[in-house]
Amino acid sequence: MPRLILCSDDFAFSRGVSETIAGLAQAGKLNAISCMSVMPGWADDSRLLSGLPGHVEIGLHLTLTGERPLTAMPRLTLDGSLPEIASLHRLAVRGGLPLGEIAAEVSAQFDAFIAAMGCPPAFVDGHQHSHALPGIRDIVLRETARRAPDAWVRDCRDRLSAMLVRPFPGKAIGSAWHSRGLRRAAVAHGLKTNDSFAGHYDFASDYLDLFPRFLRRPGAKHLVMCHPGAGERAGDAVAAARPREAEALRNLSIADIAAAEGLAFPA
Repeated sequence: MPRLILCSDDFAFSRGVSETIAGLAQAGKLNAISCMSVMPGWADDSRLLSGLPGHVEIGLHLTLTGERPLTAMPRLTLDGSLPEIASLHRLAVRGGLPLGEIAAEVSAQFDAFIAAMGCPPAFVDGHQHSHALPGIRDIVLRETARRAPDAWVRDCRDRLSAMLVRPFPGKAIGSAWHSRGLRRAAVAHGLKTNDSFAGHYDFASDYLDLFPRFLRRPGAKHLVMCHPGAGERAGDAVAAARPREAEALRNLSIADIAAAEGLAFPA
């Protein structure tokens, strides 16, 4: 039976975000958690993941934007912080990325994940989908195949007909465009991907209303990203949306909504 993978991004972004995500997973509202092992609180926050239901997959949310890296990256960082996604994208399409620095940082984030969890990630993706950018995707796929060969990799592509019946199709189509070719490259490395992808919105609209529409026309392995959380952290562009998403997920009958679209959840 096709299945819904409801994945919360940004675990370890802050303690409030981590506690909210862990609580939702414990309550059966999530079945995948993507973790920012680059964050200073990651090792402590990772303890919140012990004892979660066995169907909850724990993955690595590779972070190459906005935060302080684990390794020295003098060519990519400014005042010690990684660039924003628009700047990273411009460098990628121009072939101007310091790929050696990026490869070392990706490896270090794998190291930090495995050190805390005691096992490789079940899946790999990228903060702001930076893992799909030219040059970066090759590094990510090689490292995933080497360090976590059984993992699947997030593919942001989907069928146009499916994206057009979901919320914010323009955002979805943009992500799909940047991910073109990723699935084929992943397969060449012996890696799996999700079959369809949703969850794009403006971080301001009514999440209770939007969520069922994310599940329209799913693939066999339908991945929906979300960003629940609590509390505030300086520079968090989606801070106001996080508690709204969390409250909506607590109140939604996710399994019933999934079943109406022919999807199993939480399996």
